[in-house]
Amino acid sequence: MTLETLFATIEARKSADPESSWTAQLLAKGPEKCAEKFGEEAVEAIIEAVKGDKDALTREAADVLYHLLVMLVARDVPLSAVLAELDRRQGQSGVAEKASR
Repeated sequence: MTLETLFATIEARKSADPESSWTAQLLAKGPEKCAEKFGEEAVEAIIEAVKGDKDALTREAADVLYHLLVMLVARDVPLSAVLAELDRRQGQSGVAEKASR
């Protein structure tokens, strides 16, 4: 499954019945709740990275990616815009990119 496929599935769930879909339930709670859930998952991934448990980190990383996409959908930010921003930064030094902000 690609991120584009997952993003499209999440977008489709935006109009689904919250009784039938965890994603629809999360989106129905609003962008703030989606952001909060993303933050929780990011912290869990950090904990597993520090502990050094690769399997747990893999699972948490998947949760982080999923919840990031949910947060983007909740705020109507297309994945294509994020990918375009990554493309724009390609080949640019991270130091130079940070300095340009």
